[in-house]
Amino acid sequence: MKYVLVIGDGIADEPVAQLGGKTPLAALDCKYIDTLAGGRLGMCQTVPHGVAAGSDTAILSIFGYDPRTCYTGRSALEAAGMGVMLRPGETSLRVNLCALEGECFDTARILSHNGGSIEGEEAVTLMEDLCADPRFAALAAAIGFTIHVTPTFRHTGVIDAAHEPDRTQMRFTEPHNILGSAIADYLPKGALGAELTALMRASFEILRDHPVNQARRAAGKLPANCIWPWGPGAAMSLPSFETLYHKKGSAVSAVPLVWGIANLCGVDTPRVAGANAELDTNYEGKVDAVLAALEGGADFCCVHVEAPDECAHGGDVEGKCEAIRRLDSRVVGPLLARLPQVDPEFRVLILSDHPTLLSTRGHDGHAVPFALYDSRNPGQPRKFDEEHARATGDFLSEGPMLLRALFA
Repeated sequence: MKYVLVIGDGIADEPVAQLGGKTPLAALDCKYIDTLAGGRLGMCQTVPHGVAAGSDTAILSIFGYDPRTCYTGRSALEAAGMGVMLRPGETSLRVNLCALEGECFDTARILSHNGGSIEGEEAVTLMEDLCADPRFAALAAAIGFTIHVTPTFRHTGVIDAAHEPDRTQMRFTEPHNILGSAIADYLPKGALGAELTALMRASFEILRDHPVNQARRAAGKLPANCIWPWGPGAAMSLPSFETLYHKKGSAVSAVPLVWGIANLCGVDTPRVAGANAELDTNYEGKVDAVLAALEGGADFCCVHVEAPDECAHGGDVEGKCEAIRRLDSRVVGPLLARLPQVDPEFRVLILSDHPTLLSTRGHDGHAVPFALYDSRNPGQPRKFDEEHARATGDFLSEGPMLLRALFA
């Protein structure tokens, strides 16, 4: 028996006016996802009540770990995903490359939490040049701050133990929750707030007219012209996935957060060329990686697709809908067609980790629809959306119940 978990990041939503008062899942014809719904269909509270909604807390919960007891901050997970394992006393921070509008930092507005979807060599060049700038380097050294650069808009900062702040007194705002807003009221506050704001100001002044950003503007793209630190974390450990479930696992994603959760619990993280967090990710490569993992001895594989969440953060209704269409036709469809060649007996669980609302462009903590398909008893296809899932009356009150149901 082989087991597959498909996470469509943020595919759940509320009714959207542009879609005739339907959610994206309700408005779309997704025949392969609807095939999965022929099995068990219901709702699950993936984010515990009282816990901030996000992929970090939700996916920890889905994997069977209670974020109320094990969670030390999203940046710690992303650090682990990059191979940066925090030592006692160190503090990690997420460091986004963002796009700000305006000539003056104090009056600037944030237009994009991901620097206009910057990635690859452009992202690396900007961050390496920023870290090498003497002014920025001096400000960073004063608080023992080191940035680990990636070829994405997401980077990880680490404050050394000698400068350990009181993390309970650090105050940050998630950049994707304030898109279109003036940044002045959302800058870091509390412990090291002034020092981190100074680093942000310096990054804006250094990157504003950087040649990479000049070229991006000329090409009609947003400039990635300011870092945004947030999400403090500390060293984290998780019980072994294999010990917990007696299954050897693998996780296919383009997101360091997912890699980090997997690394901490002993699940393999194969990398897929061309895979990213955007609409143009390498869907086919992800499917190939899932099947290769299962053929190579894994009992369980998770495939995570970030694009719907990113489109929702951008307020892009059609983009989110297209991301769900591609999840259906280029991930779920090929998996259903090819999994029988690996093992004729398989089970597939699909769900949204959390809702990402087009109306607010932010995360939401309400329950999400799930479907659990068994090749031995497939059932008749039915609509997979929030309304039909609620109507079944099948409700799982916590995320860790999901994998227990998958492996039952």
